[in-house]
Amino acid sequence: MTILVTGAAGFIGSNFVLHWLGQSQEVVVSLDLLTYAGNLKNLEPIKDSPYHHFEQGDIRNRPLLNLILKKYQPRAVFHFAAESHVDRSIHDASHFVDTNIVGTFSLLEEVRCYFNNLDIEHQKIFRLIHISTDEVYGSLEPQQPKFIEESQYKPNNPYSASKAASDHLMRAWHYTYNLPIITTHCSNNYGPYQFPEKFIPLMMLNALSEKLLPLYGDGKHIRDWLYVKDHVSALRYILKKGIVGEIYNIGGGNEKTNLEVVTNLCDILDELRPRLSKKSYRSLIAFTKDRPCHDKRYAINSHKLEKTLGWKPEESFETGLRKTVTWFLENPEWIDHILSSAYQNWTNQHYS
Repeated sequence: MTILVTGAAGFIGSNFVLHWLGQSQEVVVSLDLLTYAGNLKNLEPIKDSPYHHFEQGDIRNRPLLNLILKKYQPRAVFHFAAESHVDRSIHDASHFVDTNIVGTFSLLEEVRCYFNNLDIEHQKIFRLIHISTDEVYGSLEPQQPKFIEESQYKPNNPYSASKAASDHLMRAWHYTYNLPIITTHCSNNYGPYQFPEKFIPLMMLNALSEKLLPLYGDGKHIRDWLYVKDHVSALRYILKKGIVGEIYNIGGGNEKTNLEVVTNLCDILDELRPRLSKKSYRSLIAFTKDRPCHDKRYAINSHKLEKTLGWKPEESFETGLRKTVTWFLENPEWIDHILSSAYQNWTNQHYS
């Protein structure tokens, strides 16, 4: 048996592949274009595994998708491949439309052709798991209830709009063509192998480089934080027990302001890697002009997933953040590999 993972050299995709092969001998086929955020070093721990095959390619390349599906005959496809950085989408939305919308359409059409040619028994077990985001639901006010699976779509930036479009394509292909699709919406992920344009690794590497830790606005924007290994464990539950056509929200139950996240991060670094000056890393925190249409709050209600499938996150924000900081401190060779002239330009920017 085989599973196919798109976007497998990215942050969440690589964590999924490593987690899967750490618990199973089922073959994984990893597909990734290896753009700026896709990194084969993320998959280095399994580079010699006989159960892992890597294919470099674009999900918009339909002949390639057709070839891979026929060659490996997967029983499931996990669709992680996406452009995911909000600030980049505001600067230039074209890549987000190309990858998240056109790429998803290409994948759906090739999976549809593949599925239609399977025998009845293999059709019964086949699944396409689409990994989406809580950002498609828009922004919450502080006292509003958390997002549920039935929450109205209200995307507020090009990234979330492109992911919303991909969700709608998935829904349409399920109902129109009977493709066995399950969609998931996760909250903000963090953990090992996260590309350093994202909030937590960016702030950590800035701090270690004695650079400012810039926060948008007043730093009170709220996100629900999900440790990446909890996320990928949830996806295993969903493949095994999830109901075709359903949506499952995956959250960490850890609502934190951006300021809280950075102060917690600084405190851990003060303990594990104190500054030569003996000052707290908190002294590097700075506030800057807010970005356009900055969503105030995201929060996921995972009750459906927990009640019906029996999944719960194992990490609190405190334990997950400590594990994340420790991993980055213990893997300087990964950081050195990632750091490039392009990244040096990003470190002075501010993201969340």
